Amino acid sequence: MCNSNGNCGGCRCIPSLIAKILLIVGGINWGLIGVGMLMEKEWNVVNMFFGSMPALEAIIYVLVGVAAIVNLVGCRCKKCAALCAGGCSCEAPASTANKPM
Repeated sequence: MCNSNGNCGGCRCIPSLIAKILLIVGGINWGLIGVGMLMEKEWNVVNMFFGSMPALEAIIYVLVGVAAIVNLVGCRCKKCAALCAGGCSCEAPASTANKPM
C-alpha cells in the first residue's frame, strides 16, 4: 500500500527502518516535553540521557530531523524501489476509484 506521495509504506530497508524508529522516538520525546511543560516539569528524555554531552544531544536532534525528511520524501534505495515496482498497489482499483460517495 502506498502513502499519499506515492511511496510504498511496506519498505523495510535498514535506513528506512532506522528513520521510522527515530521519528517515533522524536515524537514521543516532543510529546513528553509538551506534557512536562503543562505540568511545569522537565521531561526531555534526550536531554535527560545526553544533557551532559551537548554535541551528542545536538546530533540526535539532527538525526531525528533527517528521519522526518526521509519519511516525508520516502526511501529511494534499490530495495524499496523494487518492492514498490513489483508488488505495490499504488493505483486504486477501478471499482472503488470512481464510486460516488
